Amino acid sequence: MRSFLFLAVLFLAAPLPEAVRADTTTAHAIAMHGSPKYGPGFSHFDYVNADAPKGGDLRLHELGGFDNFMPWLPKGTAAAGAGEYLFDTLTVRSLDEPFSEYGLLAETIEWPEDRRWVTYTLRKEARFADGQPVRAEDVVWTFKTLRDEGEPFYAYYYGDVEKVEALSERKVKFSFKPGDNRELVMIVGQLPVMPKHYWKDRDFADASLEPPLGSGPYRVKSFKPGKRVVYERRDDYWARDLPVMRGRYNFDRIIHEYYLDETVALEAFKRGDYDWRTETNSKLWATAYTGDAFTDGRLVTEEVQHSNPAGMQGFVFNTRRPVFQDPVLREAITYAFDFEWSNKNLFYGQYQRTRSYFQNSDLAAEGLPDQDELALLEPLKKDLPPRVFTESYQPPRSDGSGRPRENLRHAQKLLIDAGYQVRNGKLHTPDGQPVNFEFLLYRPAFERIVLPFARNLKTLGIDANVVRVDQSQFVQRLRRFNFDMIVGGWGQSTSPGNEQRGFWSCEAAERESSQNYAGVCNPAVDALVDKVIAAQSREALVTRTRALDRALQWGFYVVPNWYAPTHRFAYRAGLDHAPLPAYVPITGALDLWWNESAR
Repeated sequence: MRSFLFLAVLFLAAPLPEAVRADTTTAHAIAMHGSPKYGPGFSHFDYVNADAPKGGDLRLHELGGFDNFMPWLPKGTAAAGAGEYLFDTLTVRSLDEPFSEYGLLAETIEWPEDRRWVTYTLRKEARFADGQPVRAEDVVWTFKTLRDEGEPFYAYYYGDVEKVEALSERKVKFSFKPGDNRELVMIVGQLPVMPKHYWKDRDFADASLEPPLGSGPYRVKSFKPGKRVVYERRDDYWARDLPVMRGRYNFDRIIHEYYLDETVALEAFKRGDYDWRTETNSKLWATAYTGDAFTDGRLVTEEVQHSNPAGMQGFVFNTRRPVFQDPVLREAITYAFDFEWSNKNLFYGQYQRTRSYFQNSDLAAEGLPDQDELALLEPLKKDLPPRVFTESYQPPRSDGSGRPRENLRHAQKLLIDAGYQVRNGKLHTPDGQPVNFEFLLYRPAFERIVLPFARNLKTLGIDANVVRVDQSQFVQRLRRFNFDMIVGGWGQSTSPGNEQRGFWSCEAAERESSQNYAGVCNPAVDALVDKVIAAQSREALVTRTRALDRALQWGFYVVPNWYAPTHRFAYRAGLDHAPLPAYVPITGALDLWWNESAR
């Protein structure tokens, strides 16, 4: 859901909403700004094949294992697909618009001009898999349960919801706290709805392997704990003929096979053991997708351009750790990563350097702040690094030699000027403590990238001990912020909003399982996040997000990594898709694909 939650602002013209009453609108869909692309009489999204054949299997791979079917709990590991396949949401987003939501469980959406509340009227035909209707009380129960017992994400994302109430059996109203938060009328529609009656005699917080009851297009057919899960398409799925579902979820069965090792998983794909994968490793993409199966066309590779913001991936400093509380040290460490060498020798030239937390979008801060940004930043000046106002952030560049001597000399000067000393080849802080830390990994592919970085750090007298653990250990340590440095990141959308609190706020920094991995806690950042959430127009959103970007860039919370403007897919011949939409996620929007052999 997270990758999938954050979308953008809409400027496209479209038919007027079904009803406008004074300052209240009732419609089949809602856009962040302007009107939705698809009018009330649309038959299907443009990017689907409405006549796609239904049938066949789709076999996928996962790494690690699973121990429950509840992806919303702050513990355990949920089976892949459980949220998407088993549960419907009030609304669904379109993938060819930056930020529009269309009714799924909701037949209509009603909201006032100031967006201080939103009311959803549920469809009469909406049913859970046991035949019981989806009621407003289910929505109320779900919201309160996820907010109080679910992952911290929900508490931040829906933090400005003041009240949710069932006005009738099919009508539910969300009321919002005072303030400007125009996105809330959109994002509460992304709530997965669970059946209150099913959980009456069950403990929601108990992460178990009992497949839960939902209203979605699939049911759990079978599973082997931690190894395999099979989802079966429901012939009695209530929404299969709705315009928002036409042409989607075309496979009879979706099978997730689990592997403990990525290398083994790739070889299994080449052997034909599963059907589709997305590749994030540039070396593998350049060298491993070869052999008879690719030569004779049994397996296909495809690069897909997309318009998604790249967000930020980087080597994340846990600033909760004493060793990383000095921004001078964090800045100096960034000079030890030689991206140019890595891109040439490890990545086959496939990447570009990331410099912004909103990379690959118009939200990225570039150049010096303009007058509108300065109006936001000046009142916060005492809590911001001076260079926010005087310099445009750029990550260090090197000659690509792998031994970035000039960069390391500059880092050394930064440290000496700040009072650091090298004694017996070891860097010590101004108060005499040795500088060393642990770099925590779970993916072996990153070792080839991190080890040269650690070697350069050693030149500065810094010991970076690279430690690899299995995925379950990594997840548990991540949730407890029990690490010094990790490879981490934050996906972004073209319309940032409430999720930013979970990424950067002081409150999130103190709450385990939040996505504030870096431990960012700065009053100026908190204030700028609030400004982003309160943006009343696209222009204001861009200005405010750029200002936030500057504060994060100059905070040196990460060593920026890299990004690519394409997705890389590999799949067996016979799988097909219509031209994929602009905002296709890295997971491929597999609900749009089909099996040609099913014709």
